[in-house]
Amino acid sequence: MTQDAYDRLKEELEHLSGPARTELAKRIESAREEGDLKENAGYHAAKEEQGKQELRIRQLRHLLENARVGEAQVDASGAIVPGMVVTVDLAGDDVTFLLGSREGAGDSDLDVYSERSPLGAAIVGQKPGAEVSYTAPNGRKIPVKIKAAKPYTG
Repeated sequence: MTQDAYDRLKEELEHLSGPARTELAKRIESAREEGDLKENAGYHAAKEEQGKQELRIRQLRHLLENARVGEAQVDASGAIVPGMVVTVDLAGDDVTFLLGSREGAGDSDLDVYSERSPLGAAIVGQKPGAEVSYTAPNGRKIPVKIKAAKPYTG
């Protein structure tokens, strides 16, 4: 992942595990003081939010602990690798997306496809100009022509 993406995720982790966690704990305590917890919607909503927040904190810690930080990958042969913005002709429609993870895309409007998705797996290692296909979840073969690929610069 790029240094910018790493810094952005680290900042999110620091916020969630610091000020956001404290604020949520205060909301839970305030809702708890309202009385009967069985029928306290504010309390249950805050507890649900707390569970989601703790899950995100664990995800971010895992991502940051296992991250390889550096410039976007570029394959010397020009082959497509994760971290590239790819334009394909997908069954007759031009589609441009980031091959990688949503966290790497940050606030970008780009669609993101994992390299493990059927489309991602079909194009990894290929070069612009290649024609491949992948099998959609419904079992249909989808033709793909790779038009362009360049490193994602954020």
